[in-house]
Amino acid sequence: MSASIASRSRTARLVLLLPILSLLLTGCGINNIPTYEEQAKAKWSEVLNQYQRRADLIPNLVETVKGYAKQESSVLVAVTEARAKATSVQVNASTITDPDQFKKFQDAQAQLSGALGRLLAVSENYPDLKSNANFLALQSQLEGTENRIAVARRDYIESVRVYNTELRTFPGRLWAMILYSGNKPMEEFTVEDSVKTVPQVKF
Repeated sequence: MSASIASRSRTARLVLLLPILSLLLTGCGINNIPTYEEQAKAKWSEVLNQYQRRADLIPNLVETVKGYAKQESSVLVAVTEARAKATSVQVNASTITDPDQFKKFQDAQAQLSGALGRLLAVSENYPDLKSNANFLALQSQLEGTENRIAVARRDYIESVRVYNTELRTFPGRLWAMILYSGNKPMEEFTVEDSVKTVPQVKF
């Protein structure tokens, strides 16, 4: 009889301790790594969304410029090729933890930014083009998209910083070793010297 009472007493203590242990584990950051990982992935999706928006604007911009500046075919071809390369880079969830794939993506986008900058600079030589309503609307949309890209990249970089810091500091490092051993640090955007200067858009 006393063994039965002792067994019940132990069970009752375990039932009381489980919620307390759960709260302690939650407070120790056991869920931080997957939470920060999902936040960074969401920010990455927004980066991709904004780059896709830019890619979608380019064909219309090229066609508009082509109508006024046919002799600038090398610039138009460069933009078209840079867009094709940027959209052909395979991107998925693993890209942000694969330094080589991430660099390919970033380099392709930087090339496209440079080509677009040259295209907009060429438009300065064509007053009729600069006053074309369609061109002005596309230029404005492109400028807005570039701003959105900058904000999306900034937000992504901050989310990655939080996630990577969690993986490298205590207690996150401990949870990474015990429960999340497959989690790798995520890649951050870097700015090459050649693209640090933003192309001037003048009206």
